[in-house]
Amino acid sequence: MAGKDLYDYLSKREYRLPEERAKQIIFEVIQGVKYLHSLRIVHRDLKLENIMMTDQSNTAHPKIVDFGLSKIIGPSETATEPFGTLGYAAPEVLMKQPYTFSCDVWSIGCILYALLSGCLPLDDSDKKILVKKTTEAPLKFESKAWDKISS
Repeated sequence: MAGKDLYDYLSKREYRLPEERAKQIIFEVIQGVKYLHSLRIVHRDLKLENIMMTDQSNTAHPKIVDFGLSKIIGPSETATEPFGTLGYAAPEVLMKQPYTFSCDVWSIGCILYALLSGCLPLDDSDKKILVKKTTEAPLKFESKAWDKISS
């Protein structure tokens, strides 16, 4: 993957992509996750660093990697293990509540937020505060970056 990971791809573009490009990338990521979910595989660690880019061009394609935390979930099964990376982990994962594929959907939202704004929706250097923000605080779109993003 000559384009390195999506974090590197984003950093080379000053941590912000045009809305149309972000839409293209996230659509392809969603297609990949949809395929995984059709096979009953939940990734559980989707993040900028686990999406590789085919090259550094403005038409590069994303590829999902690092299935070390992934799990096959049967039709009536759930998971409760607190896996994932803080900043991308869904509230139900952090609270050790039963979850299935929803944790990947949350992570995709965090990735899209980062592509458009240049930062994660919930971030803090203190892990306890970050967990509290993720599980209790309402998501805010206060950055000036959102002034240029369509509703």
